[in-house]
Amino acid sequence: MRLSGKTAVITGAASGIGAASARQFIKEGCRVAFGDIQQDKGDALCQELGSAAVFARCDVTKEEDVAGLVDLAVKEFGHLDIMFNNAGIVGAVGPIDSAVAEEWSATLDIMLNGVFYGMKHAARVMKPQGSGSIISMSSTAGLMGGLGPHAYAAAKHAVVGLTKNVGAELARFGIRVNAIAPASVATEMVASILTGDPDDIAATAEQLAVASPLLNRAGTADDVANAALWLASDESGYTNGHVLTVDAGITTGSTVEGPAFAEYQPMIRQAGTTGL
Repeated sequence: MRLSGKTAVITGAASGIGAASARQFIKEGCRVAFGDIQQDKGDALCQELGSAAVFARCDVTKEEDVAGLVDLAVKEFGHLDIMFNNAGIVGAVGPIDSAVAEEWSATLDIMLNGVFYGMKHAARVMKPQGSGSIISMSSTAGLMGGLGPHAYAAAKHAVVGLTKNVGAELARFGIRVNAIAPASVATEMVASILTGDPDDIAATAEQLAVASPLLNRAGTADDVANAALWLASDESGYTNGHVLTVDAGITTGSTVEGPAFAEYQPMIRQAGTTGL
């Protein structure tokens, strides 16, 4: 019961990482108000989760929807302790010289402006109570180049910067602001890219396991949900402005093949000489 007595808002929670987080949070004693544009999936998940959950259709590009979801949590459960800005898409794809401006703007509207609205309205509620945890979804593509499309990478880099800045502002109010940066994990969105079938999670996990630096280990939605759980809980009570990677070490150089220096050879010295 690591979140006993707490209330959370999760955006983009009808499927994937958001749904896994909602289940995990409730399992740990939390009450959850979650939003998504996927009405049918949201209704079904809300029924599964029972009285500890409420669902509302939420388009994170609309500030009033995000504000309304925060207000719903406070109305139903009395307060807000955790804000998880999770909603996201792949967005605009293609070379920079032929990028479609409207697709670029729509991508940033979801993945950056949606996070901004979540932070803004969570802070509105959390500042007077003097506590709270705001968590936002970044990506390994927000820490390195070449791991995602341009608009996606720009948005995820921006989430990292916004996390650090807002964390610096809100710390004096007892509010912690952190982000999570996963690599590709076995979710519906990744499945649709790798297999063409958003429901084929098993085949997606098999492909990701082959490419993972951790032997035969794919990343899962639960892996990211567990990271969010830690950041949401009091166990991370002295962690602020941090970006927690969930990536099998990809951003620190881990590869399937291992590093080039993994095998012993005599120490290399100046001008090509070796040995002690």
